[in-house]
Amino acid sequence: MRHLRLLALLVLVGVLAACGGGISTDELQGVALAEPTPKPDFTLTDTEGNPFHFAEETQGKLTLLYFGYTHCPDVCPVHLAQIAETFDQLPQVAESSVVIFVTVDPHRDTPEVLREWLDRFDARFIGLTGTPEELEAAQKAVGVPVAFIEGDGEDYTVQHAGQVLAYGPDGLLYAQYPFGTRQSDWVNDLRILSQIPPEEA
Repeated sequence: MRHLRLLALLVLVGVLAACGGGISTDELQGVALAEPTPKPDFTLTDTEGNPFHFAEETQGKLTLLYFGYTHCPDVCPVHLAQIAETFDQLPQVAESSVVIFVTVDPHRDTPEVLREWLDRFDARFIGLTGTPEELEAAQKAVGVPVAFIEGDGEDYTVQHAGQVLAYGPDGLLYAQYPFGTRQSDWVNDLRILSQIPPEEA
């Protein structure tokens, strides 16, 4: 009898753990990680000049993190436009999410330039900058390739990671979204990652 009670308890614990566990990645259309990884902690500066502690200030929210620059000819504006469009379609998801755009071109992307550029997509998007050393450390902490400059003069380009990283409200990185992700995939995945029931999203 004692064995049966123990077995029943173990089953109940397993069910409760499954219910309170992480996000299922089975239906995600993005590039899902085999093992979700914890959100790193780094501090940069927002467009108002205030310190922004990434892990602390995004706690409990669906967080989309992207490293790019305002002079980017294609990848950066396309990503941000798609996310903004998805937020328009899913207002409840937008309210419980945060989009972090970290510049990899601090020389040209002053806080004013960065803020004005992000406002073209969505005024809620947060822009971060820092010293070259701080930005390099942030990219390494996240696990993306460190950006580098190509070309001379003021018309240089910056080679940078092209994927958006999506952290669930539980602080784990579940998926990445490369350039070319379809709009329908963004809608599908942000609804799942936000953990908001479909009828409320």
